[in-house]
Amino acid sequence: MSAVLDNNVPVTPAEPVATGAPTPKNRNRNALMDALFKNLTRTFAFLVFSLLAAILISLVYGSRETLSAYGLAFLWTNEWDPVNGVYGALVPIVGTLLTSIIALIIAVPVSFGIAMFLTELAPTWLRRPLGTAVEMLAAIPSIIYGMWGLFVFVPIFQAYIQPALIATLGSLPLIGGFFSGPPFGIGIFTAGLILSIMIIPYIAAVMRDVFELVPSMLKESAYGLGSSTWEVMWKVVLPFTKSGVIGGIMLGLGRALGETMAVTFVIGNAFRMPDSIFAPANSIASALANEFNEAGGMQKSALIELGLILFLITTVVLALSKVLLLRLSQGEGTKT
Repeated sequence: MSAVLDNNVPVTPAEPVATGAPTPKNRNRNALMDALFKNLTRTFAFLVFSLLAAILISLVYGSRETLSAYGLAFLWTNEWDPVNGVYGALVPIVGTLLTSIIALIIAVPVSFGIAMFLTELAPTWLRRPLGTAVEMLAAIPSIIYGMWGLFVFVPIFQAYIQPALIATLGSLPLIGGFFSGPPFGIGIFTAGLILSIMIIPYIAAVMRDVFELVPSMLKESAYGLGSSTWEVMWKVVLPFTKSGVIGGIMLGLGRALGETMAVTFVIGNAFRMPDSIFAPANSIASALANEFNEAGGMQKSALIELGLILFLITTVVLALSKVLLLRLSQGEGTKT
């Protein structure tokens, strides 16, 4: 029997529905957990700065003897003579920068080609195994690269490739001096080439990942307007992903600047200013690996200062990359 609502019959108000509002006890507990989480994450963030400051202070303290003895002249002194107590950082600095620049010149276009092929041109069945193979190169220990470079690549390079490069490029004006000298096989170019193979997986993997983040609508629109694959990559994909691409390049450059064992095997470990890219030289990391174990006194201080210089170089490179990204972001939307 259904009840009929009459206008004269008073309506009983409905009981309040539980809304699940937190009790004061729960609110206090949530506030406490939020404060704990905030302070914990803040501690982790400041821990990074503390570690960097501790590393910097320890490097400055360990190199105090050469800092007081040479000052800034340590940077442009090219002699390294432990017997006579004369030390200079110019040769390792030049070797570090040249090998890293050569590695980037080779690795960046190759990595771009790999990432472009994996995201735009490769068939679906090939993308995953090929991407996995590229990433596996990053898992190979650096000493394996050094051993392969010394015992396999250097003899081939010395017997066949380097003489051909010296004969063809060594006679060119302006740049011929960079490709002159006897074919040692080992040297700056060899170290840079081995480094390029080592950093290609890092740069290519980052480029591939950021290329895949580009919205399909943007690329399909460009293809619909008649653009080629190269035009889509150069005018659509790269502007959209420039921050990630530069970040991947900086990651590879950081690996190249600090690489030790692979460079030690193939750079020649000679403390003399190179007169060509085929000449033996030294790098900061290889100098530390070769001499730090037996160093003492002023020599140990000089080696620690080399570590300080490498720390500052990586800091400057990171700062320049951030400035470059800032300038690129400020220039967006200004071109017509």
